[in-house]
Amino acid sequence: MDYLVFIVVGYVLGSIPFGLIATKLITKVDVRDSGSGKTGMTNVIRVSGKKVGLTVLILDMSKAVIAIVLARILTDTPGAESAAGLAAIIGHMFPVFAGFRGGRAISTGWAGLFILNPWAGLIATVIGLSIVYISRYMSIGSMIGASIGCLALIIFAAFKINLPGGAPPPEFIWFGAIGGPIIVIRHFDNIQRLIKGEERKFREG
Repeated sequence: MDYLVFIVVGYVLGSIPFGLIATKLITKVDVRDSGSGKTGMTNVIRVSGKKVGLTVLILDMSKAVIAIVLARILTDTPGAESAAGLAAIIGHMFPVFAGFRGGRAISTGWAGLFILNPWAGLIATVIGLSIVYISRYMSIGSMIGASIGCLALIIFAAFKINLPGGAPPPEFIWFGAIGGPIIVIRHFDNIQRLIKGEERKFREG
């Protein structure tokens, strides 16, 4: 029952389309009709500017944070925390409140990784931002950062690596094993554009 409840909670929180709401309020447009067609920070910045984009980033991160923290406080069940975080990611990608047209869940997944294990989140951040800085491709940095951060979480949990704060429980492996791949899959259109040499660099918009 804990799992079911927090899957629903996570999905509902993830489904709140902050990017869509913000762009409609600020610039009176549907962010999904511009750029990549997604509701995340990068596309919001292109449509409504950096301040709005950064606000959306924080709000999108809060989805996983709230879902996981609620599961942690109310159940003390690591599996429920993983389920809540994954549900928030799915909700962000396919929001019931926005016609199932959402974002790629980088912000939501990143925050979930940090809450479950700060060390894995830090690894994802350092690697992801470094790649974005070098390549100027947000998509490449996002995919590689998410993949390596999730892999780190899996390794820490599977081998019970006792980092400061303790080793993450084995149930957190689910978050890494499922969350990382679905975020990469959600970047399928980016991958196609990268292959064709048509992907826009972050500084271009």
